[in-house]
Amino acid sequence: MSVLNIRNSTITIFAMLLVAAIALTPDAARAQDGDSGSAQEEAFVYVKMKTSKGDIVLELNQEKAPISVENFLKYVDEEFYNGTVFHRVMKGFMIQGGGFTDATSRKPTNPPIKNEWRNGLKNKRGTIAMARTQVHDSATSQFFINHADNAFLDQPRDGAAYAVFGEVVEGIEVVDAIADVPTRRVGPQANYPVEKIEIMEVVLLEDYAPEG
Repeated sequence: MSVLNIRNSTITIFAMLLVAAIALTPDAARAQDGDSGSAQEEAFVYVKMKTSKGDIVLELNQEKAPISVENFLKYVDEEFYNGTVFHRVMKGFMIQGGGFTDATSRKPTNPPIKNEWRNGLKNKRGTIAMARTQVHDSATSQFFINHADNAFLDQPRDGAAYAVFGEVVEGIEVVDAIADVPTRRVGPQANYPVEKIEIMEVVLLEDYAPEG
């Protein structure tokens, strides 16, 4: 091997060792941690649901439920939920809304989406999930917030379970207040609140930072 080749090889090895050393420096480690933090932040998006009973802040998991979150945010962007009601309230079970402006007036929706029930998220108290018919890929705009741990909703029925796509991070007391409202049958609705519970607005919180 010529002296020139030996020198070039030595320079190459030295450069590789220098790159490796830089990768192990505290600054580099912090940069990697920062990238990880950014990725974690991008996994969630936050919305505020302003209701006649108070505000609910929801953390939506777009990493594990990208289809459901995108669908929900599309309705938010269209201001679809503004003026809708919670039309099905069952204390100790769940509160459901996002489709009616009163007991009998259903809003037209976008096409149904794929059911993401295998995403690992469970129907626990305070989680939000997509409502659907007996057809497993039939969810559109309607959602429900679990008022209790409902593990049976994680078990397949009609070919699928119910897809959770987020959870309440602020305002669980508002969920409790809605669940406490007495209900009665009105037209097709068997559990319609005697007091109108309106969703006045749902807005995206771009700068929201959850506590902890």
